[in-house]
Amino acid sequence: MNKSLIVIFIILFCSVLKLSSQEKYTLSGAITDNTSNETLIGVNILIPEIQSGTITNEYGFYSITLPKGTYKVTISYLGFKTITETIVLTSNQTKNYKLEEAAQSLDEVLIKEDVERLNIKKPQMSVNALSIKTIKNMPVVLGEVDVIKSITLLPGVTSAGEGASGFNVRGGAADQNLILLDEATIFNSSHLFGFFSVFNPDAIKDIKLYKGGIPAKYGGRVSSVLDIYQKEGNSSEFHMNGGIGLVSSRLLAEGPIKKDKGSFLFGGRSSYAHLFLPLFDLDNVAYFYDLNTKLSYKINDNNSVFLSGYFGRDVFEIADSFENTYGNTVVNFRWNHLFSDKLFSNLSLIYSDYYYGLTLNFVEFDWESGIRNFNLKYDFKHYISNNFKLEYGINSIYYKFNPGEINPTNEESGINPFKLTDKYAFENAIYIDAEHKLSNKLSVSYGARFSTFHRLGQDEINVYENNNPVIFNEELAIYEKADPIGTESFNRSDVMASFANIEPRLAIAYQLNNTSSVKASYNRMSQYLHLLSNTSSPTPLDVWSTSGQFIKPQLLDQVAFGYFKTFKDNLFSLEVESFYKIIQNRIDYTDGANLIANNAIEQVILNGEARAYGLEILFRKNEGRFKGWLAYTLSKSEQRTPGRTPTETGINNGQWYNTPFDKTHDVSLTASYELNSKWSFSSNFLLQTGQPITFPNGQYQYNGITVPSFEARNSSRLPAYNRLDLAVNYNPSPNSQKNFKGEWVFGIYNVYNRRNAANIAFRENRMTGTNEAVRLAIFGIVPSVSYNFKF
Repeated sequence: MNKSLIVIFIILFCSVLKLSSQEKYTLSGAITDNTSNETLIGVNILIPEIQSGTITNEYGFYSITLPKGTYKVTISYLGFKTITETIVLTSNQTKNYKLEEAAQSLDEVLIKEDVERLNIKKPQMSVNALSIKTIKNMPVVLGEVDVIKSITLLPGVTSAGEGASGFNVRGGAADQNLILLDEATIFNSSHLFGFFSVFNPDAIKDIKLYKGGIPAKYGGRVSSVLDIYQKEGNSSEFHMNGGIGLVSSRLLAEGPIKKDKGSFLFGGRSSYAHLFLPLFDLDNVAYFYDLNTKLSYKINDNNSVFLSGYFGRDVFEIADSFENTYGNTVVNFRWNHLFSDKLFSNLSLIYSDYYYGLTLNFVEFDWESGIRNFNLKYDFKHYISNNFKLEYGINSIYYKFNPGEINPTNEESGINPFKLTDKYAFENAIYIDAEHKLSNKLSVSYGARFSTFHRLGQDEINVYENNNPVIFNEELAIYEKADPIGTESFNRSDVMASFANIEPRLAIAYQLNNTSSVKASYNRMSQYLHLLSNTSSPTPLDVWSTSGQFIKPQLLDQVAFGYFKTFKDNLFSLEVESFYKIIQNRIDYTDGANLIANNAIEQVILNGEARAYGLEILFRKNEGRFKGWLAYTLSKSEQRTPGRTPTETGINNGQWYNTPFDKTHDVSLTASYELNSKWSFSSNFLLQTGQPITFPNGQYQYNGITVPSFEARNSSRLPAYNRLDLAVNYNPSPNSQKNFKGEWVFGIYNVYNRRNAANIAFRENRMTGTNEAVRLAIFGIVPSVSYNFKF
């Protein structure tokens, strides 16, 4: 067994023995919103006398164990009135608190670390959270509130550009991000090919992004975790809210199933810009819609159940010749159980499905692909003492991959049905994590995750000489597909390939004084699924594949160091972090690789490595009418695929080259100003190094055909990206006692009409016959207006 894992378990065992011998009592309970009974995540429960405290978990539960005595307990949460009361602790007590929303909501604070403020004592680092109100106030393209675009304003987070799906964290690829909605995996986070995200902001309760020092309960991706929870619904009274924009509208309804016991939430969102296309004689269609649902019921003080779901679809049609449909479906049943005032558990049964469909009427066939999984999670949080907490659990996921299937649209099409071989896999994990306060100045978090992955049998797989599906042609110095020497078939229950990895996690915080601390973290993570894509950002045509006989799992090792400080009673805060990470077995593609409808994908891929390192700075103003933050990232992201033998050249001659998401400099400035109760203003400014790209550097004639030659991979860049956005919020009746309330949001995206390059294409000018470069830009200046309401 790995020595680091043995040391972790010895520390855990000794700590439990020491702590269990001390006589203490436990204060526990749940904290909710007094108007909706919505549980609140990350509420601070503070004990000033001993400079200690805790926060509520993802389901609003808290537990703190203290020596016998009398304590002043302070309950503090952004946007709500603080509660302070005296508790005489002579036995275990259950205390549930209901917080009242503050008249002047502090929820407008833009970023919150561990939900309320930067807690310099906690070992957790490299985590950011955004409030939903902040996201709704940000200027966005076409006025459509976007969770994904909002997090790209944080340090270390970028995107491939306008109209690009996904996001990149610390130089990682988009498929290396684990995106969770109520613990269910979302495989495609974008609507309309990246213009909007799939998350309806009205249904979202909490958003947290882990960039490093990732807790052991998370696994399966090597770059980041975006953990999003939906609201539970109002169990006190019925309410509706929504918004009407230029391209889409949304509506959400919530209310009690049984007052103070159960609640429902139903939310819908749809775009409708395509309805106006016929006015311009355009016979095309492009729209999306999604539905969010959640049912919650509190059986008793120790048991609650939840049923949540998400369904989203995108439809894109060009006249009668082309139709594209894709989207996510998610269903999750959860059971919260309180074994004792110190032991909280959550059992989740999750179904997730990503579907992609394409109809090409001009060639008369349908194409379908997708990925489906069934997920079982059982998580425990054990509040052993005020200084020692444990989290542990198990996770099992069964996958079915449909790489692609072609069927004729009618009997006369002449197309023969064809199906790529389905793939199956089984991923399992157990984990344990401890948060341990060693002294008033030193805190640590340590744990490990043990993951296994089994590639299950399929109908047929190619067999190659020397088990090598890619061969190197020394005469032409290029990689070529190897010819199979046969095939092999397996039963579904057979294990074709299996992997096992121990993933240690460690984070340390040392408090320098009352306002500053230094932190460090290390984490190893494994990723067994891979998105096969040779574009700079994911597209719906991209196919997910599993680790197996020819594709190895990606393995990450990341270290991070940070300095954290608050100024003037948390009026200002500063976070500085540096990171270095290296990824083994990063997939690379041979030149000219065809990834679409390829039943032998192993013939065009090679295993390489990637690395990224950088410095992140985040300076914030947290209070007052004027709030905001300045984020700067200096980073480098590279990969290489050296030759497997001394005679092979590898990819790019085996040299390190920029990944498509490498951006040396990334600056973002976000600010908001509350003029009065009616008017508020917000703005964003972004400046980024241009995206790497490969340009042609010459051409030659071959059999009368002009063939371009290209420079080294990603050795050039697009022009620098910069943009200024502005938004104005107007609330005409802020003090109205009426049930119906509304506000207007006016925005301008890209105020100075910067034509940022999404790509540069080369073509021959038909008039002059010379070659020319043409810049493709997605957006210029885009004004917007939307109306939000609630009643």
